[in-house]
Amino acid sequence: MSKLRKLMNRLSHGALTSVAALALTVTATNMNRCCWFIFGQEKLPDNAKKLRKF
Repeated sequence: MSKLRKLMNRLSHGALTSVAALALTVTATNMNRCCWFIFGQEKLPDNAKKLRKF
């Protein structure tokens, strides 16, 4: 039972790490390329301003 639990913990940690990396990539890409009018987001989050390249 403990081997199964360790395997599930390892897999869930890997999946959550991948989701977090994907979210950061999407946010950085949208920060530099998108029109906020299309996405319907009225105000840009304060933490997203750090991801701008210019």
